[in-house]
Amino acid sequence: VQLQASGGGLAQPGGSLRLSCAASGSAVRIAALGWSRQAPGKERELVADIAATGRTRYGDSVKGRFTISRDYNKHTVSLQMNSLIPGDTAVYYCYAKLAKDYWGHGTLVTVSS
Repeated sequence: VQLQASGGGLAQPGGSLRLSCAASGSAVRIAALGWSRQAPGKERELVADIAATGRTRYGDSVKGRFTISRDYNKHTVSLQMNSLIPGDTAVYYCYAKLAKDYWGHGTLVTVSS
């Protein structure tokens, strides 16, 4: 499984950004796809993921602000991030969960005025 993330960048507090991740590989269709993030000096944490069934999970800090979606035909997963706060500043990683975890390269999101 290979993962290619795009999006990210700089946003002002209260603003929005969208991340996308393209997944490739024969098992992608049955994988859970999602995003984690790691801020400087902090441990990596769950942002959101979506199972092959469509069931979603969100980290407590992003509930109500972020929305994860998945295109089952294109094998992509997207993360719409609204009402951004400086605490959302982190490197965001796309991942796929199968028998093992697969990770894409991180993309930096900076929320600052």
